Amino acid sequence: MSEPEQAPRLERDERPWGRYEVLLDGDDHKVKEIVVNPGTRLSYQQHARRAEHWFIVRGSGMVTLDGREVQVGPGTAVDIPMGTPHRIANVGTDDLVFVEVQHGEYFGEDDIVRLDDDYGRAPAS
Repeated sequence: MSEPEQAPRLERDERPWGRYEVLLDGDDHKVKEIVVNPGTRLSYQQHARRAEHWFIVRGSGMVTLDGREVQVGPGTAVDIPMGTPHRIANVGTDDLVFVEVQHGEYFGEDDIVRLDDDYGRAPAS
């Protein structure tokens, strides 16, 4: 018997606000599980080459989408059109967990334009 083929290890990364793990990395889409620590938030950002769909699995969050704030919880879905400024904050006391589906033509981390960031990663204005 031959050895079973091992799936390639997908990307995991720790960030100042929590962590993410790539679950699927296809030619025309990418899927991540994102965990946001209590009291933290992602940068206010936009993407030129992809849109995103978020599905909240656990926790309580506040999504800012093009300047509008929307409270989210388990079962909530958020569509983020390409080029639209967005962020999510964990407003609860437990981890906020959501699945992000990216679709478009490019999914690299260098397609992030940070408009505001709590960790000094946005350009000075």
